[in-house]
Amino acid sequence: MADPPKVPTNRVGRTARISGLAAGQSLRWAATNAANRLRSEEDAQHASEQRAIGLADQIVDQLGKMKGAAMKIGQVLSTIDFEAIPEGERENFKAKLAQLRDDAPPQPFSRMRKLIEKEIGGKLADSFAEFDEDAFAAASIGQVHRAVTKDGRQVAVKVQYPGIAEAVETDLRNMNLLLPLVRRLAPGLDARALLGELRERIAEELDYELEAQRHREVERHFRDHPFVVVPRVHTDLSSRRVLVTDYIDGVRFELIKALDDQERDRVGEILFRFFFGLLNRRLLVCGDPHPGNLLLCHDGRVCFLDFGLARHLLPEYLEGERALARAVQAGDAQGVHDGLSQLGYLPDPAAFEPDQVLDQLATAGEWYFVSGFRRLDPDFIRVAMEISGSPRSPHFEAMRRQTIPPEALLLRRMEGLLFSVLGELRAGGDWGELAREYFAQQPPSTPLGEAEAAWLGRGAGTTVGALVP
Repeated sequence: MADPPKVPTNRVGRTARISGLAAGQSLRWAATNAANRLRSEEDAQHASEQRAIGLADQIVDQLGKMKGAAMKIGQVLSTIDFEAIPEGERENFKAKLAQLRDDAPPQPFSRMRKLIEKEIGGKLADSFAEFDEDAFAAASIGQVHRAVTKDGRQVAVKVQYPGIAEAVETDLRNMNLLLPLVRRLAPGLDARALLGELRERIAEELDYELEAQRHREVERHFRDHPFVVVPRVHTDLSSRRVLVTDYIDGVRFELIKALDDQERDRVGEILFRFFFGLLNRRLLVCGDPHPGNLLLCHDGRVCFLDFGLARHLLPEYLEGERALARAVQAGDAQGVHDGLSQLGYLPDPAAFEPDQVLDQLATAGEWYFVSGFRRLDPDFIRVAMEISGSPRSPHFEAMRRQTIPPEALLLRRMEGLLFSVLGELRAGGDWGELAREYFAQQPPSTPLGEAEAAWLGRGAGTTVGALVP
């Protein structure tokens, strides 16, 4: 079998792909708009929709060929609603963007060894007793190998693809070229602010030393936790482009999905508590609740991996988001309107009715704003997402005039992906009561919550006191 192609790193070539996409589509849109002047309103709308579908397909095709930041851009864009695309095609487009993460074949080890040895400052044999040359995981920026350290520790070695740093830097410089295309597909979005946030987050994800710092923060916070485990970082073996952590053996997501209801419900609650607990106590948003980033350990704990796509929020911003959630739960229409305005979701607050925005958020977030047991499943997730972002929604026109503050981009991504993963898991729980623990500081509502509260009460898991109203 032939080796997978090398990561395309040539600056001119990568720029040409993005600029060619932008220029070609701009010309096609101009031609479509000119022709629409001679068409009926119905025919003009159909032609514009077909042009939007063509643009969407070309974006997926080009980003999927480039790895690096280009693929990351696609993954994050998958969480945004593109109202210019016809309703029947929109979810398919977003699904294709989301799948970009999984379409990254591992690179041959002959291309990786030189980079690893340069980063660790010596031969592999100097630092590792064993090193498996076959990667067991691969993504858009790097791949992961198993190894054994000189002192006998089983470790996972994540290493960036050779040349990917240069490729990502080129992509980040070229991101502004995508602005006209994003604006065509999502006219109400503040595309410049969105791409600026993406640029900063993706640049950080490329720095494994920064990821190691975040990883150590999360590992320390959850050390000795009753149902969560985060592998320890081996700082002495890690560098800017190599990250070494303990190897954790466990059951992967596809097998977790086959467990009985009780076990799946327990895993689902742990997922919810991990991401919202980390946000609530450490101000840290982890933007990648991906099924590939978790394992069910043999002792029943859930292991969480990969903290590259993350950011800390300011305490006052997070408290604003929490106050907004409390207002939705309380049915406080004016409080919801004021909260959305203050956080930056409403460019023109006077153009939105309080009752309308309350109903919009209550409908979109019903799964964790309403108390009572609910078993999630893929069909429920699909319908909920269509209702919250579809032209059939009574709030669709209002949503087109709203925007996403840059601070909220990863937060909304975290919520959306967590919702999807819980649905794929078919997890059941009283998500509304769980959410109240984090939005409104309600006491634990389940035995797992009580176990975590006891762990926190012993002084484990440093909390951020400023978050408590």
